[in-house]
Amino acid sequence: MDKWKKFLIPVVILALGFFSMQALSRFGDEPPKNTPTVRKKIVEAAVVTLRDTPANITAYGRLASAQPVVLYSEVEGQLLTGSVPFQPAQAFKRGDLLLEIDDRQTQLDLNSAKSDFLNALALVLPEIKVDFPEKFAVWEKYFNESGFDRDLQPLPEVENQRIKLFLSRFNVYKLYFNIRDLEIRLAKHKIYAPFDGSIVAADLRIGSTARNGTRLGEIINIENLEVEVPIPAEDVRWIDRSQKVRLTSSELPGQWQGAIRRIGQKIDTRTQSVQVFIGIDAANRQGLFSGVFMKAVIPGIPVPEAAIVPQRALYQGTHVYLVKEGKLDYRSIAIARSETDYVIVSDGIADGDTLVTEPLVGVAPGMQATAIVSTESEVANK
Repeated sequence: MDKWKKFLIPVVILALGFFSMQALSRFGDEPPKNTPTVRKKIVEAAVVTLRDTPANITAYGRLASAQPVVLYSEVEGQLLTGSVPFQPAQAFKRGDLLLEIDDRQTQLDLNSAKSDFLNALALVLPEIKVDFPEKFAVWEKYFNESGFDRDLQPLPEVENQRIKLFLSRFNVYKLYFNIRDLEIRLAKHKIYAPFDGSIVAADLRIGSTARNGTRLGEIINIENLEVEVPIPAEDVRWIDRSQKVRLTSSELPGQWQGAIRRIGQKIDTRTQSVQVFIGIDAANRQGLFSGVFMKAVIPGIPVPEAAIVPQRALYQGTHVYLVKEGKLDYRSIAIARSETDYVIVSDGIADGDTLVTEPLVGVAPGMQATAIVSTESEVANK
């Protein structure tokens, strides 16, 4: 009997404890269940607007005169003062006398040749008067109008072979062409400005002696300026020659307009670029200096129905994120042209799509997102 008591008492105590715990647990509130909350990604975005988008080309080059001229002496003599000082940085106008080389010796040689020519004509005139009286008046008039103070006029036309023989016998033709040669040489003693420009270099000073072939200096045409810029070969096809080019410089304030003048036909094998020459008209060159470094924005052929996407919005080069029905949509796009800050997309996104414009980290397609929409100008300024 004692053995059974020892066995039953612990069993009864455990049973009472179990039922007591069950009873007490019924009086307590059931703890709430934890339900996971979905966090939405807040992203910066812009609404896509498709339009014809010009594929602008940006290039850099130095402004220079399209007509630099190096002056060389073709005669000998002492340099004399012209109508403007022959010094570097000196401006001049078209027609100004830049330099004069002493021409006294050439002038004397010319007058001597004219004297010989007039003597020959004086000898042939009586022959013409006797044998060809109908032609005498023409040659007499030519003789009277020839002088030492004016250039020699062209000889009267000769169709009669006998008159040609008379003229040849008295060396009229030889003396005539000798005079014309001296007149050309005399004209080379004066160097006139062929355009409005500036003196870049003066290698000889006034009073120095110039010899045949001596470099005198260099001048540039400031009426005709152009910028030479290298363009990648693949971008040449985008150039729209009918549009004006916008030019700026970090060295000078202001903005200027230019036009495409020439496009090179040879590719530089080192840089794989083609030289493009942009001209600036004289009326549009205020404040510019030859040698200034310039930035050129060349309007390109428009890409139809295209969108501009910032470079920072690209993923793996050819993908973007869109916000569609409150979720992120990973989309493949076709890029028509790539610029420094943006790309022109020709396919892959539609008008009215909400484009994510900021770089995202730790996201995946299908993730819920809320778009904070900015305007195109706000996106461009970020």
